Amino acid sequence: MINLKQTELSHQLFNQLKQHYPEIEWVDIVESGIYPDHLWVKVIMPENEDREIEMGHLAAELSTDILIDYGYHITISSASLAEAA
Repeated sequence: MINLKQTELSHQLFNQLKQHYPEIEWVDIVESGIYPDHLWVKVIMPENEDREIEMGHLAAELSTDILIDYGYHITISSASLAEAA
């Protein structure tokens, strides 16, 4: 179950990325099917592969900060357009 703080941090992560990559779109927050304590913020990624790679690096840094500061594993995951509908 996703708690209020995890939801807040997930939105914070997305909003920080959105400032640099305005083309991304929020889809959902889901629990990882592999690791029960790991959350994925599902987003529609940039279409440009270079921008997607750059965003992945920034997302990794921000996710590491969340892990160190709060102890939550929250990462960005690519979503399909069908998931966004």
